[in-house]
Amino acid sequence: MTENNKTKILIVEDEEILLRVFKEELNEEGFDVVTATNGEEAVTLAKTKKPGLILLDIILPRKNGFEVLEILKASPETKNIPVIMISVQGNDENITKALSLGASDYIVKSQHSMVEIINKIKGFLYGRN
Repeated sequence: MTENNKTKILIVEDEEILLRVFKEELNEEGFDVVTATNGEEAVTLAKTKKPGLILLDIILPRKNGFEVLEILKASPETKNIPVIMISVQGNDENITKALSLGASDYIVKSQHSMVEIINKIKGFLYGRN
């Protein structure tokens, strides 16, 4: 698979260690990974890089994940990109809010292994969810 044929994934995460782990694991799975560490950068990269899927943390500097999700789902150029919210917060209020704003799924970081997260990503990208 050439670099141009790889599915692009945007990871939006402000925790550097976790961002690095996500990036390494997804690169090993053959994805082209683009990263952002704040909400404003996420919106810009989503519009310019046109990823096939976005992993979006909720707690971010500049714009939080909910604000980013609202912007992405309101924009014709990004509204159809699947967004999987990732967070340490697993309360029903956040999950309901994310899904009502258009998130495709919500993952509580501590409750899912990297293998499970990668399988969810593949499911959304390749129709196995």
